[in-house]
Amino acid sequence: MRFLLRFASLLALTVAVLAGTIDSIQSVAASAPVMTPLGEGIEVLGPEALGWVQSLQRTDSGPAIWLAALHWLFKQPAFAVFLVIALLLWMAGYRRRPAAGRFAA
Repeated sequence: MRFLLRFASLLALTVAVLAGTIDSIQSVAASAPVMTPLGEGIEVLGPEALGWVQSLQRTDSGPAIWLAALHWLFKQPAFAVFLVIALLLWMAGYRRRPAAGRFAA
């Protein structure tokens, strides 16, 4: 299980680096800071992803707090969201070193 969490963390970190790289290239080209929101980044993936995002934002999909949280999340920069996801997955898969050390009996 720990391996899967660390692998998912690696994938999320890779997506975060790619999103950050694309944003930095666009920032240099525009001579102004550009940060792509997560919602727009998902829309670029295609009509299936756009339909998935719109289905999550339907009014009958859950309580109002869920919709407010999703709306807030889709407005955040994509690289930051994936960095947080990568950190949370890495923390879930982290193995603590023994307190007594490596050579304790």
